[in-house]
Amino acid sequence: MNRLFSLPNKQPLLFLIIAASIWLALYQVLIPLSELIVQNLPVERNSRLGSALQFFFYDTPKVLMLLTAVVMVMGMVNSYFTPERTRALLAGRHEGVANCMAASLGIVTPFCSCSAVPLFIGFVQAGVPLGVTFSFLISAPMVNEVALTLLFAMFGWKVAGLYLMMGLMIAIISGWVIGRLNMEEHLEDWVRNMPKVSATLDDASLTLADRVQTGFASVREIVGKVWPYILVGIAIGAGIHGYVPEDFMASFMGKDVWWAVPVSVLIGVPMYTNAAGIIPIVEALLAKGAALGTVLAFMMSVIALSLPEMIILRKVLKPRLIATFIGVVASGIILVGYVFNAVL
Repeated sequence: MNRLFSLPNKQPLLFLIIAASIWLALYQVLIPLSELIVQNLPVERNSRLGSALQFFFYDTPKVLMLLTAVVMVMGMVNSYFTPERTRALLAGRHEGVANCMAASLGIVTPFCSCSAVPLFIGFVQAGVPLGVTFSFLISAPMVNEVALTLLFAMFGWKVAGLYLMMGLMIAIISGWVIGRLNMEEHLEDWVRNMPKVSATLDDASLTLADRVQTGFASVREIVGKVWPYILVGIAIGAGIHGYVPEDFMASFMGKDVWWAVPVSVLIGVPMYTNAAGIIPIVEALLAKGAALGTVLAFMMSVIALSLPEMIILRKVLKPRLIATFIGVVASGIILVGYVFNAVL
């Protein structure tokens, strides 16, 4: 037993191979296992309750397994992208190119709304332009590895690829627009008056065993925080899957409902969850006839424009800059929703 627990430290590559093999084997039995559980419950499998329960018992381990695998791998990758390294990569860059770099770095960095204030302060101190900072802050929670992996697993590479391209476009253009508006004066005074610091690359080298431990730490921190949101999201999705009639959502979230996209964005802003928690709801809404663009616009607004993040950012931004940020990003999300509905 001691040898098993010491494997990640002594033979990390062998551990990763064994863990991946076990993960794949377990993933293959999720559907029959969920069916078996429902069959042994005192409910009819083809009833609404039976359908909802099968959705819940299948999606819960599926989403948690996908999330754990992605967070583990990206935790190892993210050991190369500390906040200090990220600031150093962006500091001194010209706008435009820097916006693209910032949005791209947001995909592989593990920062969420709870990190918004310290990251924002660190970027400002390092001399990163305001618009570039916003490109990163938009991209990091919205176009992250968890969202892309779950979208790929559930809807295929076309949907995941379109989401990636559109999300990056929103982050890049929104950041560039905010940068062109020259709104530095709408930072809180104490932020603008902070002394500038130089951002340097951290050259500390880590072994594979160290990076495996970093992956474990990411799993404990991220999965440990988000699993309640996942269960709530899957429970809501299961209820929609089992009890909402087929094509019901098409009546007010379909392609032909012109106001559906902006209303979905407005509904999504006050909510708070993450990609792992919202995607089961997205899956259930699509199955009931909702248009893909409308649902993804709802998802983007929940992740990128959540009310808690705006409250956190209020510590460093004045209301006018927050309102500009919301307006620019929301406009981009609405445009993306209409584009998705038009081409798919």
